[in-house]
Amino acid sequence: MKDELVFERPSVMTDRGMHYCPGCHHGVAHRLVAECLVEMGLVEKTIAVSAIGCSVFLYNYISVDTVEAPHGRAPAVATGVKRARPDAFVFTYQGDGDLASIGLAEIMHCANRGERLTVVFVNNTVYGMTGGQMAPTTLIGQKTTTCPGGRCQDREGGPMNMAEIIAGLGGTVYSTRVALDSVKHIVQAKKAIKKAFTIQEQDLGFGFVELLATCPTNWRMTPLQANERIAKEMIPVFPLGVFRDATGEGGGK
Repeated sequence: MKDELVFERPSVMTDRGMHYCPGCHHGVAHRLVAECLVEMGLVEKTIAVSAIGCSVFLYNYISVDTVEAPHGRAPAVATGVKRARPDAFVFTYQGDGDLASIGLAEIMHCANRGERLTVVFVNNTVYGMTGGQMAPTTLIGQKTTTCPGGRCQDREGGPMNMAEIIAGLGGTVYSTRVALDSVKHIVQAKKAIKKAFTIQEQDLGFGFVELLATCPTNWRMTPLQANERIAKEMIPVFPLGVFRDATGEGGGK
């Protein structure tokens, strides 16, 4: 029987091993972004903006022009890039410690202004690169290096639901939350990313896609346990769905 190729990496992804930990979902997220760029014919006009965190080396894996922003400042840098190059396709790729903590002001004002760019937000409920500290999205009771007894509602407050917060801002056209823990959810995630990219291409406004992802190393779990944690613990706190869709086309999943 002749071998038939049924699966290959997107042409825009580089042929090199990733530095991410086993079971980390950043690799899955990279692939989805890359597939959408290729399928939509956006590769040659894309300028990505990455910030500090596990995703800082995005430019090693997706072969597009990339700007590395200071911690949390990716939306501000992307705003400058898009305004200087309105013909370019511009997206940021950020983690929860980056976007929802030190970069909270930047993402809020970027969305409120309705900047014509796209944000891909990876939420794994912890600071992954810097040692596993508590993040703005850390769950109640979740143990981290800075809350070893577990996050406490009275002491640290509850986790921030960024997709809902962004949905409430005037310039947001599309805000959704998807997950990367199963084949079904990965298929939905790709559709959401493609829709957010399309919104930018149509010059409609700001698009935001939150991806629920794993961090097996800092969660002290196996990859299988980490996937189960998304379904059992994260989704009840961070429900999946479209929280704003001003395109009039309905859901993005």
